[in-house]
Amino acid sequence: MTAGGAALPGPDGRLRCPWGLSAQDYTDYHDTEWGRPVHGDDALFERLSLEAFQSGLSWLTILRRREGFRAAFAGFRIARVARFTDADRERLLADPGIIRNRAKIDATIANAKVLAEWEPGELDALVWSHAPDPAGRPAPRTLAEVPAVTPESTALSKALKKRGFRFTGPTTAYALMQACGLVDDHLADCCARAPRAAG
Repeated sequence: MTAGGAALPGPDGRLRCPWGLSAQDYTDYHDTEWGRPVHGDDALFERLSLEAFQSGLSWLTILRRREGFRAAFAGFRIARVARFTDADRERLLADPGIIRNRAKIDATIANAKVLAEWEPGELDALVWSHAPDPAGRPAPRTLAEVPAVTPESTALSKALKKRGFRFTGPTTAYALMQACGLVDDHLADCCARAPRAAG
């Protein structure tokens, strides 16, 4: 049952992706957010920023600081973050409620400045234009079958970098695609996997 990271029963008896059982924060996130479609420029900017902050760290570390990040980054409202000043940067570097990484903080502010020049809905359209056809993606049965990078995430990464984004490599782009429902990487037997439409 556990070989290769197959779905496991939780305390409620329902099968879940193994990572969704390691902490209650993970279980809540796994059951209610991960893999569900996210739309809206500000919402996608938040997810993209948090995925960038996660690079090299545990996602649990980010989840447990998410409210701190939201407070520090003005709710990830693009128009507000784009106006952050050097004083804001220093404030963020001193904020214990977030990950105080200068390069990631600078990238988040720089990305907001890029996005502030876009038309409303442009980030949403760009991100979702890279969603693969779900018919060509069989449901993974084990964690070993879940990729870290795909051709689509590589293309999304290149498209974002071409537009001036930082900290948006192919692995970060794929994590965004998983988190925001562009792909459904819940395991085949997982209770949170979206049911496939008949026909």
